[in-house]
Amino acid sequence: MDTALDGAVRVFCERGYHATSIGDLTAAMQLATGSVYKAFRDKHAVFLAAFERYATVRREQTRGAAARGANGRDRVGLVLLSYVERSQGSEGRRGCIVVGSAVELSAVDPVIRARVTAQLKTNESFIAGLIREGQADGSIPAHIAAEDTARLMICMTQGLRVVGKARLPLDGERLVGVAMKLLA
Repeated sequence: MDTALDGAVRVFCERGYHATSIGDLTAAMQLATGSVYKAFRDKHAVFLAAFERYATVRREQTRGAAARGANGRDRVGLVLLSYVERSQGSEGRRGCIVVGSAVELSAVDPVIRARVTAQLKTNESFIAGLIREGQADGSIPAHIAAEDTARLMICMTQGLRVVGKARLPLDGERLVGVAMKLLA
């Protein structure tokens, strides 16, 4: 099932919800049309399952990047660098299902809006937790407003995904270095 959903994620990230047909999904998921409908009921249900799969994979990648850091500050930097890396090359051109959903669907689909909001809040809370961890271990000054800074970093990370989709070059080390000045 994960392999099939990974195919759906690719198509939805590349094309968006409205430009993706059931035919596109059956090809990407390597399932017959009847199997897609039997497993998921309709395109919206496929999309919701693909969104959850994407969120799960990205959460694991982000936490894995953070885990390599020696302290809270290092962990924040590694998370930002992982966003830069995912915003480049073929993955960057493919796009982000969260950003795509926020732009294409959030205004018209309350279910998707709730999923997008929850995902962004989860990511923001994670970064805020890393900032507080850095404050506790002394790698980030105590005067930094963890929640406000995390919100700004989420704005930056989602912007990185947009820039990557637009195929603009990103100098990861330089950009992360500028972003880390927020923690000084």
